[in-house]
Amino acid sequence: MNKAVVFDVGRVLFHWQMRNLFEKIIHDEAELDWFLAHVVTEEWHFQHDQGMSLAEMLPARISQFPDHALRIAAYAARFSETCDIPVEGVHELVRDLHAGGTPLYCLTNYGDELFTQFRATQPIFDLFADIIVSGTEKVAKPSARIYQIVEERAGREGGDLFFTDDNPANIEAARTRGWDAHLFTDAGSLKKQLKNSGFL
Repeated sequence: MNKAVVFDVGRVLFHWQMRNLFEKIIHDEAELDWFLAHVVTEEWHFQHDQGMSLAEMLPARISQFPDHALRIAAYAARFSETCDIPVEGVHELVRDLHAGGTPLYCLTNYGDELFTQFRATQPIFDLFADIIVSGTEKVAKPSARIYQIVEERAGREGGDLFFTDDNPANIEAARTRGWDAHLFTDAGSLKKQLKNSGFL
């Protein structure tokens, strides 16, 4: 059986920053910094990655910050704009791996509803055999359970899974299961890691 390659999505396949969206809406830098630190924060957003619905999250946040209701609504309506810029060189590696017959998977901490929006806009995902989304599974990296789900869906485990992710905790969790896991920094380093592991 061929080894498979598992990609993270945010900050590996695509640049992900809340700022990518909200700098289009909030033009004062200090106000933008405050908003991202207190209102639409990555910590608050992570609840959706873990499976909480937008119908639960948004009303509670709007009641807490009513003056920012329209901006909080934009988080849900325009979230794809936070993550729509490809990381330089990585999509080319995906295409090369796919052309060579390597089975490809994604493992992403991403909300179910928001990923459904995003998936429809990005044809690169058509090259992946399966995409494991934390919000759909209601368990997020670095929980061991979501790595087990990948193993079950891919029909592979341990060293038969090459994994790249930008978060050291997620890499460590994969390595504890025997995966060939590598911290992502840039496409050039990833290409070398893939070659050293027998790909490309």
